[in-house]
Amino acid sequence: MSMLAPKLQPHLKTVESLNFSDKQLKVPHSQHSKHLYLLQAIIEGFVDGVLIVNEKREWIHANKRARWICQHFYSDQLERNSVPQPIWHICESLIDSRKLFPDQKMIIEADIETNNADVFRVRVRWLQLDASDSAYLLVTIEDRNQSTKNTAIAEAQKYNLTAREAEVWSLRRANYSYKEIATKLYITTNTVKKHLKNVYAKQQEIAWSEAEREIG
Repeated sequence: MSMLAPKLQPHLKTVESLNFSDKQLKVPHSQHSKHLYLLQAIIEGFVDGVLIVNEKREWIHANKRARWICQHFYSDQLERNSVPQPIWHICESLIDSRKLFPDQKMIIEADIETNNADVFRVRVRWLQLDASDSAYLLVTIEDRNQSTKNTAIAEAQKYNLTAREAEVWSLRRANYSYKEIATKLYITTNTVKKHLKNVYAKQQEIAWSEAEREIG
């Protein structure tokens, strides 16, 4: 898949060191195996993609979601055993940051946009494993488009939107213009405005109800 240049606008944050007692994730010591399997089970349950990589661009562990997302970035078969270049570019920014901030644990955050309008938010931080001579990188990858859809679905349920209102709201949530929504749903712009007016009214009604319960 062809890629647009990653939108690298890193946000640096100070974070606490993340520590685990296992020296390696691939081949755990027997006394730590239960803890490792629990850690991997937690990672697999994440909605976002999670990668643990070393400074040689090698995967140590990747959950199912991360493996699926990475398929968007491979251009040839030879790359499939390493972290995709757009993601690794962000990892390199964190590695380079050690020279500027040697005493701080940093987070590098950036968005990567594809030619297919897929947007992934990548966050990279250090992961220090106890008893390990090497530091690892913890990479989380959020599918921004899917996150927007999930939020719109949750809000449609919360505000008791009709099927058509939910469709219009989902597109509006994804930053479609009124005209784009009308074209996509084969309705008029005025109809779009009418549905959104109903959505905003329902949102306001729920907000008032919640405010009254807090006061009461």
